[in-house]
This record gives sequence, structure tokens and C-alpha cells, in this order.
Amino acid sequence: MRSAREFWAMGDYTPIGELISELGRDLVAACPITPGQRVLDVGAGTGNAAIVAAERGAEVVAADVTPELLAIGQRLAAKKGLELEWREADAQRMPFADGEFDVVLSCVGAMFAPDHEATADELLRVCRGTVAMANWTPGGSAGAFFDMLGRHSPAPPPGASRPTAWGEPEHVRLLLGRPGVRLETAVRNVRLTFDGTPRELFEVYRDNFAPVLAVREGLDAEGAVAFDRDLLAFTTTENRAAPGEPVHYEYEYLLVLATKADGPDD
Repeated sequence: MRSAREFWAMGDYTPIGELISELGRDLVAACPITPGQRVLDVGAGTGNAAIVAAERGAEVVAADVTPELLAIGQRLAAKKGLELEWREADAQRMPFADGEFDVVLSCVGAMFAPDHEATADELLRVCRGTVAMANWTPGGSAGAFFDMLGRHSPAPPPGASRPTAWGEPEHVRLLLGRPGVRLETAVRNVRLTFDGTPRELFEVYRDNFAPVLAVREGLDAEGAVAFDRDLLAFTTTENRAAPGEPVHYEYEYLLVLATKADGPDD
């Protein structure tokens, strides 16, 4: 069985990161980030949120379990003339001090850590201000995508937590709704625009996205044909573009803001 590091290193995440780049901007826009603040991006991937926070003048640490993704982000930041610290770190056991950061971000990153309780503990532990998350919801297009993957995958082990549970306000409240923490959640949508056809997007997912590669790897030839058919149906039917418009998708996510009562905003 692959480790999380090995799993997310499968394929080339670059086009996937580009596809969801607007989500990082949405998340940072919802945060109280100001120049000079210490900001941590957990499950940063290629740095969609971390780079935007650095553009605001924050002192940013981008942390992820997969160094191959961080290396891509470091190159992207360098092209913009930005300096960030890129750290290999597990969201469930982070190598940072208590209250080290003014803002802790997670843009559809920490939601994939298996132990939700440990992850929530760590997000709050290293933060002295606001934890801000963007998490895919189970009822939106991303939820439909992961449901489709699930239909072609072995059953998860007993007690396994669904990543999209982080997109349910009740689940988030159980994890982060603690004494001294002001918790706000809101369901939002982000538009993902793709410069190509739904079939070309299907090919991007098929050839580059780790969860898709992992599913296809476990299938025989007949199963792979069935899976590809469902993946193509997803990229086709979820396309919200009118004739003549660029291909685009409306992905629902849960914005989470958990602010400590004695943090910078209080």
C-alpha cells in the first residue's frame, strides 16, 4: 500500500493545480491576512493558496506531505519573484510550535489526511488567530466525482473517514467547534475554467490525477473501460458552459473560518 507521499506523487499534478487555482484566491480573499503576518498553508500541494498569501506580503510556510508537489510550487513562486518556505510535513503531526502562525490555511488539502480529529487538533494547535479552510462538499460536483471513483474502488476499511465529510458543517463543528473558538461556515461555489474540451479534461484526469491513476491501476481491462466511460461522462455532463462558451465547472465547497477568541482579530 502506498504512503500518502507516494500516492500524491503519482502523475503530474501541475494541470490539476492550475484547474483549481481560483479556489486558492477565493480562500485567501476570505481571510484576515495582512503584510508581515505568519501564515501556514497545510496540504499546500503546489501552493495555490500559499502563493496568493505571499503576494499579500505575508511570511508564508507551505507544508505538504509530498515534496514533489512542493517542488512544483517553489518553481511557480520563483517565477513570480516570491520567497516562501516549503516544508515537508504531515497535517496530522506538524513540526511547528504551538500558536506559531497568525493564519493557518488549507485549500482542499488537510481534508485528505486520514485522521480528521488529529488534523483538527493540529490546525488549531499551531494557530494563534484564524484557521481558514476550503473543503469540497459531498453534494457538489467534487462530491459526485469522488462518488464516481468510489464505485470503481474497493470498499474503504471500516471506520475510514470520507474526505468530503470536511465539507459538512456538522462534521466541521464536531472537529473545530471548541470553547474559545468562533466558528463560521458558508457554502460557496468556485468556477473552474478549462481551456479545452470535456474529452481533453477527461484525458488530463486520466493521465495525471493521483486518485484516478490509483483507481485505474487496480482495474482489469474491462474495468478500466467502464471507469473511463464514467469519467468521460462526468467531465461531459458537469460542464456548465453554454454553446460557444469556454468549458467550465461549478464546484461547491465549504468555507470554514475558525478564529480563536484571543487571536489577532479579537
